[in-house]
Amino acid sequence: MAANTILVVDDDTAMRELMALALTKEGYAVQTASTSTAAIGLIAPDAFDLMVTDIYLGDGTGLDLLEHCHRVCPGARVILVTAHGTVETAASARKLGVFDYLAKPFEVETLVERVRAALRSSTPSPSRIELGPESMIIGNDPSIVEVYNAVAKVAPLPIPVLVRGETGTGKELIARALHIFGAHPDGPFIALNCGAIPENLLESELFGHRKGSFTGADRDHPGAVEAARDGTLFLDEIGELPVALQVKLLRFLQSGEVRRVGAEHAVQVPSRVVAATNRDLRAEVEAGRFREDVFYRLAAYEIVLPPLSERRSDIPSLVEHFRRRYQEKLDLGDVEAAGDEVLETLKEHPWPGNVRELEHVVQRALVDSGSLNDVQVVRSLLEPAAGRVAPAPDTPIIGGDLSLKELEKLHIEAVLTRCAGNRTRAAEILGIERKSLYRKAERLGIALDRTSHGFRNEDGEG
Repeated sequence: MAANTILVVDDDTAMRELMALALTKEGYAVQTASTSTAAIGLIAPDAFDLMVTDIYLGDGTGLDLLEHCHRVCPGARVILVTAHGTVETAASARKLGVFDYLAKPFEVETLVERVRAALRSSTPSPSRIELGPESMIIGNDPSIVEVYNAVAKVAPLPIPVLVRGETGTGKELIARALHIFGAHPDGPFIALNCGAIPENLLESELFGHRKGSFTGADRDHPGAVEAARDGTLFLDEIGELPVALQVKLLRFLQSGEVRRVGAEHAVQVPSRVVAATNRDLRAEVEAGRFREDVFYRLAAYEIVLPPLSERRSDIPSLVEHFRRRYQEKLDLGDVEAAGDEVLETLKEHPWPGNVRELEHVVQRALVDSGSLNDVQVVRSLLEPAAGRVAPAPDTPIIGGDLSLKELEKLHIEAVLTRCAGNRTRAAEILGIERKSLYRKAERLGIALDRTSHGFRNEDGEG
């Protein structure tokens, strides 16, 4: 076999010729094919060193072609390219033995660098995995493709993963992808929101309890850790976990053992731990609010999700994804795809609520007008009056020679004032759980009862 021979497969003539030209200039011997059938005709034992193939071909898929390549030419490395990236295709490609996963459009220099790296490496052993019926995370921006590759890389490994990102970026979806493409996809996926459970109940919900261990414990309760045995334990809002419980979590992370409240002996519970937070846990460690040893145990591998404002090129594909979902869910019949004017309007929005906010806007637009092409409806959903509280004109400007604690206290009080004391709405604006607001208020000395500040209860009653 001639050294450094590459097979390029793509049904896009311009892209195929561009890749072939770039690789030929680098000194590689390049063969090309425009269909899966044509490529199969070129694949033979020791026929080439590397195959670069699109995933979506006119008469088949790159994944099917990949399996054929592994059977006939097992020594060849494979790079998969696609203009329609999803976390499933990245994870599936890696499990099938793909060396690399590259999203279109890409720079020629990037392709050449990946080809060089592939030719210096060996091919991982392939194994079959089926794609799900609907993608969990989609997009083709380089920042989200890096997330795909990170999920594909770490999912099979038995180590904890910390997922960081703003509210609404899809942290739980990444956790579920890690589970599905992990070593035990048939095991349970147990999610526990550490910020949504009262502190006095959190230990029992996390570690379980024995019957009679405290008032109201009328039966044995396994807790989330035991329920996740041979599966994945997802700890959402891990930054809200009280320090006392962080110590007990550390024991589980170190030894795999858990002891229920009131139990005499610990039990071994094998499970994968994935944690998520919208906080900077390193800063929380420095501030003394999060244990350093727990942080390093949880963050054996970190995945950082980009905000939607940093991947605006994915908005059209996300809108189309949600259009199809809610067209079927709401039984709307055929709904026309969003036009350029609507998409440009959406691209200009800052998206503080990220992908979750975009999904809400698409759903509301379909409910309100049955269409995604009524620009006025879309714009009205993006206005502050549609769901965000604008600052009152007399809201004080926070600044001056104040400590961080004083600034935080003044900011929370200002938000509560803007919301007329509605704690639920204030927590939404602050981007934290209501339970977290209570904890911050207690720590900062903010009285939330109506007699002290006139703040309303969760139902908005004064």
